[in-house]
Amino acid sequence: MTNEFKPLDLAALPENVKRPSYDRKALRPRIVHIGFGAFARAHIAMHLHETLEAHGGDWGMRVVELFGTANLFDKLAANDHLYTLVETSDEATNTRLLGAVCENQHIARDGIDKLVNGLAEPQVSIISLTITEKGYCVKSDALDTDNPIIQHDLQNPQAPKTAIGLIVAGLAKRKAEGNGPLTVLSCDNLPHNGKLCGIAVRQFAAHVDADLAAWIEENVTFPSTMVDRIVPALTDEARAEIKTALGGQTDLNGIICEPFRQWVVEDDFKAGRPQYEAAGAQLVADVEPFEEMKLRTLNGCHSFLAYLGFLGGKETISDCMADDVYASHARKLMVDEQRPTLHVPGEVDLIAYADMLLKRFANSKLKHRTWQIASDGTQKMPQRWLNSVRFHLAHGTDHRHLILGVGGWMNYIRAERNGETYEIQDPMKDRLAQIVKEQGNDPQAYVNALLALDNVFAKDLVANPAFTVAIHAAYAAVAEKGARQAVADLG
Repeated sequence: MTNEFKPLDLAALPENVKRPSYDRKALRPRIVHIGFGAFARAHIAMHLHETLEAHGGDWGMRVVELFGTANLFDKLAANDHLYTLVETSDEATNTRLLGAVCENQHIARDGIDKLVNGLAEPQVSIISLTITEKGYCVKSDALDTDNPIIQHDLQNPQAPKTAIGLIVAGLAKRKAEGNGPLTVLSCDNLPHNGKLCGIAVRQFAAHVDADLAAWIEENVTFPSTMVDRIVPALTDEARAEIKTALGGQTDLNGIICEPFRQWVVEDDFKAGRPQYEAAGAQLVADVEPFEEMKLRTLNGCHSFLAYLGFLGGKETISDCMADDVYASHARKLMVDEQRPTLHVPGEVDLIAYADMLLKRFANSKLKHRTWQIASDGTQKMPQRWLNSVRFHLAHGTDHRHLILGVGGWMNYIRAERNGETYEIQDPMKDRLAQIVKEQGNDPQAYVNALLALDNVFAKDLVANPAFTVAIHAAYAAVAEKGARQAVADLG
């Protein structure tokens, strides 16, 4: 593929491919974004692009990667940092080149010193992040100092391997050079992302330099955000669609996503920000109600469909929505079980929100794989399901869909469907595989061993017989009847 690469010929692109209208030569790297994966390209950088379309200015983005090779970044630079965004649905497709990125740095190509120095540059006002839940290295609301890669960075603070270590090294350089305050903006899909990012950075800094930790406290803010856009991992089919949209040209950094997007941002910026409102972002004082709404409805339902749909032979979320059994129970989960647990601003209609989500899920153009969404369940379940279960147990209300979701996960991590095996993606995959191997032939022991994972299942839940009995029954229902029938039997 490397030998076949050719930079985009802009003059030969179809007329319907929109190009940036703002002066890209005026852009400076005032935002450094760490983790330029599919979601960053389709959401964070897209919002900056639309802000520039509305107001112009010099708010450019430098993108940074700490893992893998620099191959795609080299190709991004060869295209003058333009890349393709295809927004597609069953109704319409919109293709455009996004231009907010003006520089890139990759640790494998440029070395750690260049990345650290880049964070200290005086024009940088925001460091933004999409590094996934694992990237924050936080456990039980504290920096995970037992994590080997964090231990490496604490022992080698000038040669970090983690995003957290890189940020602290950059802030130390910034303090030393007197280059002033900034904001660290987490854009990952996890609750209280700004708070968790602040915990990781402050505690890491306190381990290496107390004066630096005090400087960070005074000069750096960590606002939380809620992000929402369905951006599937690229498949060969998606790459072919991008190529078709470009009139036969190939953009290896191109991405495909749904038209819908939402970005709710805590308005707490230390050194200014772009006018994100112009791109439809909501700047608010408190993000938490919005993030809980999304995590429990959209993400909670996604996980329900991921485990039970995958086990039922559904390869994508749209496949699930084409089946009345899965579609009807997805709505019941959101409306009947998740909605009562939420406290949202008065103008939000949660039933209308749920129906909008179901329409988005039915978008057959996205090919959002159930297997992809099923990753990292040990990290996702507490926020998406178990906090809601706790609410229902306290109020004596129905939560059968949430319970069946857990039973589905317990079957899913056995890594076998209809006699065929598949890979489990989870930070605890080795421990899960050990439980499957040691306890997998005894359903009672197997479920109990999983419930004993106290970083997943809180002790107060496991101590409640109503919870544990229901989980055992849900696991058995999926194992004995099959996932689709177990969902249908929810009534």
